[in-house]
Amino acid sequence: MKNRLYSLAALCGLVVLLTACERPPIDSTQLGFRGTAMADIKNPRTEATLVNLNKAPASMGLAPAEGDKAGKVYKNVQVLNNLSVAQFTTFMVSMSSWVAPAEGCTYCHNPANFAEDSKYTKIVARKMIQMTQGINTGWQSHVKETGVTCYTCHRGNNIPQNVWFKSPEQAGGHMLGNLNGQNDPKQSTAYTSMPNEPFSKYILENNPARIQGQTFLPTGNKKTIQETETVYSFMNHLSKSLGVNCTYCHNSRIFSDWDQSRPQRSQAWHAIQMLKDVNNDYMLPLTSTFPQARLGPTGDVAKANCATCHQGVNKPLYGVSMLSDYPYLTGPKKQQAVVIDSGKSTSVAMK
Repeated sequence: MKNRLYSLAALCGLVVLLTACERPPIDSTQLGFRGTAMADIKNPRTEATLVNLNKAPASMGLAPAEGDKAGKVYKNVQVLNNLSVAQFTTFMVSMSSWVAPAEGCTYCHNPANFAEDSKYTKIVARKMIQMTQGINTGWQSHVKETGVTCYTCHRGNNIPQNVWFKSPEQAGGHMLGNLNGQNDPKQSTAYTSMPNEPFSKYILENNPARIQGQTFLPTGNKKTIQETETVYSFMNHLSKSLGVNCTYCHNSRIFSDWDQSRPQRSQAWHAIQMLKDVNNDYMLPLTSTFPQARLGPTGDVAKANCATCHQGVNKPLYGVSMLSDYPYLTGPKKQQAVVIDSGKSTSVAMK
């Protein structure tokens, strides 16, 4: 009887453990030399869901640039005033369908006076248009010629579904003190037990994600276990957001070596710098513009991370560019000034 109970308990335990596994078949694509674990693993059932999520909307076509300018015909057009009326109205209709399909024009505008700025959403939208233009012209090191539009992030939602806020401090009992967001799994960091909000450190503040020493012995590397866990939490976020493995960017034999890494690692580095620019130059200045109901638990504004655009795939919308219909959202490539830590380091930059 005892043995039967033990067997039943073991079977139940096995079933519980297997719930964390994905059933076959699983697709594997080789990314490097054979036998080096350089492979990309995909679940075809998950991929089917992602395909539906990452479909580009129907094109409205390229509006003619000829005709009167919007800035002369309409009042208080501050950003897109150089567009023709046809271009301007086409973009306004598109923007409504991307961001506020249910509310329409009145999500941003007062129907009695479209020119006034009484709604906070109009002020935010104006800033977001400038941000989109800034990304497309200043961060081609990451977005390339594909670029982004409002739809890249919003996908028909007023607020993009993947944004982040600072987490309130978690005070533990007894000797634990500040729990640092550990053992509180979140989807944004792939449900790990590691710190669930690594974003402030790496895509808001200017901290390099460096934790790996260059020598066998601890000769000057002062990185802590907590810093290591935060870095790996952030790396989990990248993998989850893009739907890829670590080896999408890193070489399995030596993660830290840039020369042996895949080209995607450099592009990911530029993405991290771009997110710092987006969050600090465009999102934070809007904090006082948003009503309290739109702010996070600590009073901060919603901010972007990798999932905001990528939403589970390595190229947002599977690499489909929408800029051919909206060329005014881009322009000549600008040189983006990026501050790089040039000081001598005792560790290797992982990203």
